[in-house]
Amino acid sequence: MAKRTITDTLRLASSHAIPQLGFGVYKSPPELCIQSCLTALGAGYRHVDTAQYYANEAEVGEAVRRSGLDRRDVFLTTKILSPEASAEANYQKCLESVRKLDGDSGGYVDLFLIHSPNCGGAQNRMMLWQTLERLHQEGKAKSIGVSNFGIQHIEELKKSAKVWPPHVNQIELHPWSQQTEIVEYCEKQGIAIEAYCPLVRNTKATDPDLTKVAEKHGVTPNQVLVRYCLERNWIPLPKSDNAGRIKANADVFGFALDKEDMGVLNELNQGAAGAIVQAVSN
Repeated sequence: MAKRTITDTLRLASSHAIPQLGFGVYKSPPELCIQSCLTALGAGYRHVDTAQYYANEAEVGEAVRRSGLDRRDVFLTTKILSPEASAEANYQKCLESVRKLDGDSGGYVDLFLIHSPNCGGAQNRMMLWQTLERLHQEGKAKSIGVSNFGIQHIEELKKSAKVWPPHVNQIELHPWSQQTEIVEYCEKQGIAIEAYCPLVRNTKATDPDLTKVAEKHGVTPNQVLVRYCLERNWIPLPKSDNAGRIKANADVFGFALDKEDMGVLNELNQGAAGAIVQAVSN
């Protein structure tokens, strides 16, 4: 098996490649977000995940411009959470995100997601999906997907979607909440799986099983958690505004978890009870 590197990508059903290691900016305040993104890009991350709800899309876009990197070499994701009163209003709201992230004309995002199925029912979910389909058709969103969607929500879209299945489903994933049912479904359908909260917000840093695996490899518990996601073929989105931790969370390619390590970590699963944000409803 080839050695994993920070440049590894996965191929989405849209035919576009997504860097497997991402950088999250949830609750990264504007005054810190630019610097955190610059640190991440300097450390080798080429994938940044933001959202309208995070209120820092413009800062992410500014960081990419300041980085000196070619825009084509950085994968940018954003999300729409709350629907507007009409399809056109939703479209304009999404175009504003594209402008914030990639300029006023000719810009695009690499991935646009519906942030949550909890947006007012099936009709609103479908309206948001149709908005993303329009962006995709126009090249304003290279790939489109969903977040926090369970099986029922993804199947529901099939009834009238032009693009199905979604290219990505972003859900909470880590050893304590492995969400086996939705993961297996997505794998079967060819939907790439993104893992938010892969570090469990540092709430499990002293877990004895986790620390034992970390000590075995001479790495931190958080590095084990990022590597665990990579081994599961998920796309982890570790978040931090601490420069040292941003770099450490990307330094996960000098060791590998063996079958025994993965067995120990897989045994930690608590199902829905292990989620710290939310488990999906299937």
